[in-house]
Amino acid sequence: MSAESGADRPTPTLEMVAALAGVSRATVSRVVNGAPSVDPHLASSVEKAVQTLNYVPNRAARTLASRRTYTVTLLVPESTSKVFADPFFATVVEGVARYLNTTDYMLNMVTSSEANPEKTRRYLLGGNVDGVLVVSHHSGDHSWTQLNASLPTVFAGRPLVNAANSYFVEVDNEEGASAATSRLIEGGRRHIATIAGPQDMPPGVDRLQGWRSALLDAGLSDSLAETGDFTVVSGAVAMRRLLDRGQPLDAVFAANDQMAAGAYSVIKERGLRIPEDIAVVGFDDDLYATSLSPALTTIHHPIAALGEKMAELLVELIEGRAAERIHRLPTSLVVRDSA
Repeated sequence: MSAESGADRPTPTLEMVAALAGVSRATVSRVVNGAPSVDPHLASSVEKAVQTLNYVPNRAARTLASRRTYTVTLLVPESTSKVFADPFFATVVEGVARYLNTTDYMLNMVTSSEANPEKTRRYLLGGNVDGVLVVSHHSGDHSWTQLNASLPTVFAGRPLVNAANSYFVEVDNEEGASAATSRLIEGGRRHIATIAGPQDMPPGVDRLQGWRSALLDAGLSDSLAETGDFTVVSGAVAMRRLLDRGQPLDAVFAANDQMAAGAYSVIKERGLRIPEDIAVVGFDDDLYATSLSPALTTIHHPIAALGEKMAELLVELIEGRAAERIHRLPTSLVVRDSA
């Protein structure tokens, strides 16, 4: 038998790591907690000792000492079915996780929060999390309103209420929509419709404004507008309504790629060709854009980068570091076959 079984082997401690590395306990603590000011040679010695001893920091003790949970919540006030059907949310999570993986913070997710907003608020304000990331919020939601008065909170896109006191990361939705519409105008299209997003959400409002501004700057009519809810089905319904008006229509800007996919199905159903009869431009550059035929010209939305920046900003707020209130990421036009 071995002299010492795994069960009898003492659990590695901070002191044991310090002794093996030949440094002080305080130095080990600073390295384990990610302090940037430790001498690289000392940090390397500590990291080797940690690996040799299989030392795992005592999170419970750190939580008691710092009064932090080292947990953040991604709050999505949408139905669970919509969250798991829309690639946008998975890409946001990817970006958030990418940043949090460089920290000690863990991520959990709360969906369908508007079904019982008070339950959501009780959870968030009950000492269970250190901060909240709010994605896909609507002006009429109740689960997240006034959260930032009590808890570090970062929004994806400016909230349409209480924006003056909020921290948020967004893409330049208005400029992106204007670029999409300008692409259609430059291609000789003169009867350009839009399938706008919900008008109780910042992207819906801003992308509609970008479409309208580009048309008015070119002296074109902005009368061909219908609204969807960022789903494929709503895009099809809106496209059907636009065609049923009987007005000239030679192009469509859809406020996201899913609604563009819905528009495609109706255009083809009516025996019309893309882009010969109706050119189409979307927004997001997600899986729908490349799976459609013809491939969709769209606006690239840096969704993963948005999630990553949101997480970084939230950790800055949690840890009391200086943080800029507003971050705006650029978009870019991706030209494919539909326009």
